[in-house]
Amino acid sequence: MDGSRRWPVISALGIVQILSWGSSFYLLGVLATPIAADTGWPLTWIVGGLSAGLLVAGLVSPTVGRTIARHGGRPVLASAAVAMATGLVVLALAPNLTVFLLAWLFLGLGMGMGLYDPAFATLGRLYGAQARPAIATLTLWGGFASTVSWPLSALLVEAIGWRGTCLAYAGLQLAVSLPLVLWTIPPPATPAPGPDVRQKPVPVLAERERRAFVVMAGILVLGGTVMTMVSVHLLTLLQARAVPLASAVAFGALIGPAQVGARLMEMAGRGRHHPLWTLTAAMSLVAVGIALLAVEVPFVGLALVLYGAGNGIYSIARGTVPLVLFGPERYAPLIGLLARPGLMAQAAAPLVGAFVLTHGGAEGVFVLLTTLAVANVALVGLLWRCR
Repeated sequence: MDGSRRWPVISALGIVQILSWGSSFYLLGVLATPIAADTGWPLTWIVGGLSAGLLVAGLVSPTVGRTIARHGGRPVLASAAVAMATGLVVLALAPNLTVFLLAWLFLGLGMGMGLYDPAFATLGRLYGAQARPAIATLTLWGGFASTVSWPLSALLVEAIGWRGTCLAYAGLQLAVSLPLVLWTIPPPATPAPGPDVRQKPVPVLAERERRAFVVMAGILVLGGTVMTMVSVHLLTLLQARAVPLASAVAFGALIGPAQVGARLMEMAGRGRHHPLWTLTAAMSLVAVGIALLAVEVPFVGLALVLYGAGNGIYSIARGTVPLVLFGPERYAPLIGLLARPGLMAQAAAPLVGAFVLTHGGAEGVFVLLTTLAVANVALVGLLWRCR
């Protein structure tokens, strides 16, 4: 499929990604405090809804990958929009905390079927070994998710309250995401892979490939843990470094542009280097950025720009490295399997971070983050040996 025919597909998926991330992962970034103020529910339990959703997303991700391998991404992504809309409606109508948490089970199902990994699998199923540029472009769209959704959520909360905001996002899922998926995502042009890929929980891998799979899963676990812990606790950690709240917010805002800038630089390379170089650069930048924050150097902005740049190209590498290591035929089911441990780690990360923050303070969290980030650089080195 030529580039001119890919652009409508990638652009549609990009819009769907922005709305999907904004309707789920980034939703409580703005809504958690208004929900707590309106209902009196504990903030910890409100934020715990996201952890429950990520746990569900991890549980369903292998099945999602195998389904995309059999049928392509269109039915899965369409189902994701419906599941997210259902969860958002239940959130809006929730009379108590139990129903609120139940809504996150639907949202978790939607996240498992509709965020990056299913979208990457969809592109891999459509374009095979030539999917790398499409995956990179999609992450560029996704980089604007928080930039779009956080201001939009703030405006909606001010105008119609948090329940109305949830209903508005449900409407966007049904009125924008669902039609875009159904009208623009084509069925796969190539036949479905063989029975061993479509039906077995784990496609057949050679011994070296199995080692690479395990190492890649470990990288995703550590990477997801660091990313989520930083996202949830960054402002608290910066304030513990005597950074005023307003300045901490301004510093945090540097991460988004750094992510997008790094992704543009990766795209400018036009795939001339092996994706493992992208992964190496990503984990190295993340480790240096976290280490700079941990040692209390005065360059907080530089540290967060380096971290953001690494995190930005990590999103590309997590989609492109498995494509090159395992090939396009097994890509969809394997990326579904790889997503499970990473999503479960993300589900646990906010709780682990809060525990360490309570018992070890900000210093304990920085030590933990630095250790995880450096360990991930070592895992990337091990992955080179499994290549």
